Amino acid sequence: MQNYDAYIFDVDGTLASTNELIFETFRFVSNKYLGHDPSDKEIISLFGPTEEFILREMMKEKYDEAENDYFIFYENNHDKLVKTFDGMDEVLKNLFENNKRLFVFTGKGRKSTDITLKRLGYSDYFEEIYSGDDVKDHKPSPDGINQILEKHKFDKKKVIMIGDAPVDFHAAEDAGVDFGAVMWDSYAKERLELMNIKNKFYSVEELLKFINKNGER
Repeated sequence: MQNYDAYIFDVDGTLASTNELIFETFRFVSNKYLGHDPSDKEIISLFGPTEEFILREMMKEKYDEAENDYFIFYENNHDKLVKTFDGMDEVLKNLFENNKRLFVFTGKGRKSTDITLKRLGYSDYFEEIYSGDDVKDHKPSPDGINQILEKHKFDKKKVIMIGDAPVDFHAAEDAGVDFGAVMWDSYAKERLELMNIKNKFYSVEELLKFINKNGER
């Protein structure tokens, strides 16, 4: 089996269950500034660009106030609404202690990404973070993966992207690296099931076993 040199992780639904926080934060600003209470499905339909981009489109001239309120609510409610995945600490620690190169490639903006990684205690595991603010084109564009490959000259066969959404799979596929689908908290689980994905993980334990089989211990 492959012995990967680099692991690239998505954040939302991969490192932690953040959907409830994202839903409630968007609902808060939408109710406050637009008088509209969006459903989870409506909010999911917005996923792709950064929060700032979405808010700019939604709020127009109210953007500055709404953006400020968004991140205050996001940070203040993070610990209450975000659920960690049992075993994820062990996954990251295992890789880090075995000198694997760890990166983040997420569609989240830099501000929310930094808040989440810091609150989870994961910041120090990752060598570099590529957020939606650090790429020209958001997922499914492989821009973030390509930047990592080009900067560090990795062999593509020794790099894997771990994510929970079809856009993560397409980004990895287009970049020519392997992909591992996180199925335990994916909002798009049914779509992932229908896709030709070799590595699917239905629990953190399965992901850890996969890592261990690839020679990390």
